[in-house]
Amino acid sequence: MRMVAGCDVGSLATKAVIMERRRVVAAAIVRSGPKPAASAQAAMDQALAQAGCGLSDIAYCVGTGYGREKISFMNESLSEISCHGKGAQFLVPSARSVIDIGGQDCKVIRLDAKGSLVKFVTNDKCASGTGRFLEVMAKVLNIAVAELGELALKSRDPVTLASMCTVWAQADVIKHINARRPAEDICAGVNAAMANRVAMMANALQLENDICMTGGVAKNKGVVQALGRIMGKRIKEIRQIDPQLVGALGAALFASEKATKN
Repeated sequence: MRMVAGCDVGSLATKAVIMERRRVVAAAIVRSGPKPAASAQAAMDQALAQAGCGLSDIAYCVGTGYGREKISFMNESLSEISCHGKGAQFLVPSARSVIDIGGQDCKVIRLDAKGSLVKFVTNDKCASGTGRFLEVMAKVLNIAVAELGELALKSRDPVTLASMCTVWAQADVIKHINARRPAEDICAGVNAAMANRVAMMANALQLENDICMTGGVAKNKGVVQALGRIMGKRIKEIRQIDPQLVGALGAALFASEKATKN
């Protein structure tokens, strides 16, 4: 069987994964631009270069993400909920619950033992439970988004944000900066505010163990730890690949199944 691919066009990042015999041989993450088709092509070109092959070597490609219908080289498209569930359970076979936090939405997913979708909830109306919330707060703090998690782990006295609303939380952060609260304590408060918002969604779905996180925010250890503490449950980290690639990985796994059948 030739290689297969998955491409996940998200609001902030576009990801591509190439697999051969259900093993990842190449992957790429690029910043999403205004045109989903161009973003998909850029991510796939990087992955193909890494794999040392061309698009003609790809037997089947599945697209996913909000911009999936614009991917010119895909054979079919599938929802990101199905793809994240598929990718997460491939990496963590015991996973029954997946929390995916992307740039502009958050998805909480329950799976059965075969990785099939049981139930899900999404938050795509409010930025407070998404990567956008962290981007806004990092900008106010004048730090990189990646530093939010690193600094929060050093906190000894986290602040409490009065509101989970992005606008009011932003005002809260400015107030704490003016009060000269340590940056690490403010970062811990920001991460806890996001974790509280996501925990409300997760608890409503009555998640079952094992729980794992996917998406870019899964790389923020401050949010992961705060979420586990608030929920009273351990969240398993994905270590085999960048957790931001899980949706594209799931798409590639679906592509592998399609190519095998064909």
